[in-house]
Amino acid sequence: MQIKSAKYESSAISVEKCINTDKAEFAFIGRSNVGKSSLINMLTGNEKLAMTSSTPGKTILINHFLINNEWYLVDLPGYGYAKRGKKQQEQLAQMIKGYILRREQMVNLFLLIDGNIPPQRIDLDFIEWLGENGVPFTIIFTKADKSRKGSFGKSVKAFLNGLGEQWEELPPHFEVSSAKRIGRQEILDHIDDILTSLAADS
Repeated sequence: MQIKSAKYESSAISVEKCINTDKAEFAFIGRSNVGKSSLINMLTGNEKLAMTSSTPGKTILINHFLINNEWYLVDLPGYGYAKRGKKQQEQLAQMIKGYILRREQMVNLFLLIDGNIPPQRIDLDFIEWLGENGVPFTIIFTKADKSRKGSFGKSVKAFLNGLGEQWEELPPHFEVSSAKRIGRQEILDHIDDILTSLAADS
């Protein structure tokens, strides 16, 4: 797949407020400061499409970006940002879960994991929740360029080994670097494969 156009279309405070469309949606989510906005900008080839910041936790809405006039890339709020108040954390959790469970247009969720740190309980719990609810998802291990003394490979292996103890079949997964554009084409081809499969089934 080649991305020829990518434009911001709308933001919503809840799944009920999301735009009315019949196009497929691919949503992106991860812990705050995992590099989600940078990845979205790298994938679309537009460095200004998604808001990036040195301060984590900036995304607090469900943001829709129209890609190639064919499908939507959806930027979901990050989870696990400790500096948010408990009430706001609960509101965002309801927003996120509401979209994931009730948005029929969402065909795949991309879950971003920092590939340079040991497996985090909050990520493992989120994956367990996705499995319990039958949500189709793909794991993206970010920051492949920031590995020190092989930390990236070790952390990714530890994470996948941990999942393998509970999952009969591991979900699809990719390793990326937004700075060096590693993994870009593989993810776009994965999206293309899903769209092709959907078209064949319709």
